[in-house]
Amino acid sequence: MTWDFAESNPLSNSTGNYMGSLEYITKVIGHQSSSTQGYVDVRQHNAVTIKGFKEKILISTDPPYYDNIGYADLSDFFYVWLRRSLGSVLPNLFQTMLVPKSEELVATPYRFGGSKEKAKNFFEKGLGEAFGRMREIAHPDFPVTVYYAFKQSETDETDDDQHGDSPAVASTGWETMLTGLIQAGFQITGTWPMRSELANRMVGQGTNALASSIVLVCRPRPQDAGTVTRREFVSSLKRELPQALRELQQGNIAPVDLAQAAIGPGMAIFSRYHAIQEADGNIISVRTALGMINQMLDEVLAEQEGDFDANTRWALAWFSQYGLEEHSYGEAETLSKAKNTSVQGMVEAGILHAKAGKVRLLRRDELPKAWQPQQDKNIPVWEATQHLVRVVQDEGEEAAATLSLQLGDMADTARELAYRLYRICELKGWTQEALAYNSLVTSWSEVSRLAIKAQNIKNIQGSLDL
Repeated sequence: MTWDFAESNPLSNSTGNYMGSLEYITKVIGHQSSSTQGYVDVRQHNAVTIKGFKEKILISTDPPYYDNIGYADLSDFFYVWLRRSLGSVLPNLFQTMLVPKSEELVATPYRFGGSKEKAKNFFEKGLGEAFGRMREIAHPDFPVTVYYAFKQSETDETDDDQHGDSPAVASTGWETMLTGLIQAGFQITGTWPMRSELANRMVGQGTNALASSIVLVCRPRPQDAGTVTRREFVSSLKRELPQALRELQQGNIAPVDLAQAAIGPGMAIFSRYHAIQEADGNIISVRTALGMINQMLDEVLAEQEGDFDANTRWALAWFSQYGLEEHSYGEAETLSKAKNTSVQGMVEAGILHAKAGKVRLLRRDELPKAWQPQQDKNIPVWEATQHLVRVVQDEGEEAAATLSLQLGDMADTARELAYRLYRICELKGWTQEALAYNSLVTSWSEVSRLAIKAQNIKNIQGSLDL
C-alpha cells in the first residue's frame, strides 16, 4: 500500500464535495431520455458458474485487468469497519473476518505461494471459462461489449524476431483477455473508443495514462470460419487497417489511445478466422498478432509523412533519432540532401538552430510568441505544429483557434503530424514531450468549434459592412 491522492474530499467546499457529487447524479437523472420503466435485478454471482437465467441476456462487462488492481485486498480497508457497524444488520454479507478472495479472478502470485505461473494459469482458465459462459447465455440479437482501459506497456524484444518484425508492445492483460475471448468462440466486430476517464483525475496528471476505455464489440464467430496463412493475414491488415486508423484519427481519438484503439480493427481481422498459420504449420498467437498490429500502426503513421513538406520530413527523421539534442552539422547536412532540403533553409524557415558545427531543433520556448503566419512565406508543417502546441499550452484553446484560422488547411495537417510525433515520443519514452502532442489533439474538438464560431462572426461582420 502506498500513499496517493484521494479522488475527492467530501467535506470540502470545492469541487468533489458531497453535495457536488450528489448534484452530478441528479443532473444525469434529470436528463435521462428513457420513457419506460426499467426492471432492476441485482445478483452477486461467480461469472464462471453463473446460472439462473431463463432467457438469453445482453452482456456488457468490464473484465478484471490481470494483476493491475486487487479489489478484494483494497476492499478489506472498508470491510473491517462495515462489518463492525452493519454485521448485525446484514449478517449474510459479513460472515467472514475479511473479504473472500479465493475466487477473485486476478493473477496475484501471493495467493499461490508466490508462483507467477500458477497465478497466470488460474486467471487464464477462469477468464476463458467466464467468456465461454457468456457466449452460452448471451442474446443472439445483441453483441457482447467488453470495456478495457489497461494500457499496453510491456515490450517483448524476442517475440517474432525470426520474421524481422519490430518488438511487440503489448501487455499480458490484453493478451490474456483477447485470447480468452477468441478461444471462447467470439469474433471482434467493432471498436468503440469511449471517453470514460476524467482528464483532471490525479492519476492522469503528468502521465500518458489512457483517456479512453476501448470497448470491444463481440459476436459469436461463425462455425465455418476458416484457417488462413500469415501472408493472407498481413495482406488483410495492410488492406483494412489504414482506413480504420484514419477513421479513428478523424474522430479525434487522443494519440495516447490510438495504439489501444488500433487493437480493435486489427483483432477484428485476426478473430474472424479459426486460426492463422505460420509457414511451418504453427498457429500464430495473440501476442504475435498484437506485435504485427503495432508494427502496422507505425507503418501507417510513417506513410502519412507523404503529406508533409521536405523540411518537416527532415525534422521528423532528426527528431526520431536525436530528439531536441545537439548533433553534428555534417550529419544534418547528409540527412538534408536525402530529404531534398538544406540546413540553411531550415534555419531560415525557423525550425533549426545551427552554430559552431552543431545543429538542433528549436525548442517551443524559443519560438517567437508574436509569430504571424500571414507574414511568414515559408511555413513547414513542423513549425505550425510546434506553434499550435505552444499556444494551446500557454494561451489556451481560444488563442489556438485564432492561430488555426490563420493557418488554414495546414492546421489539420499539423494535427496529423502530432499523432506521428506522439508515437515517436511514446516509443522513445519521452513522456513530457508526448503529453504536449497529446494535449494538442485532445483540445482539437474545442479548438475547431471556437475557430468555426470566430469565422462565422467574421463572416457576419463582413456582410454587415457590405
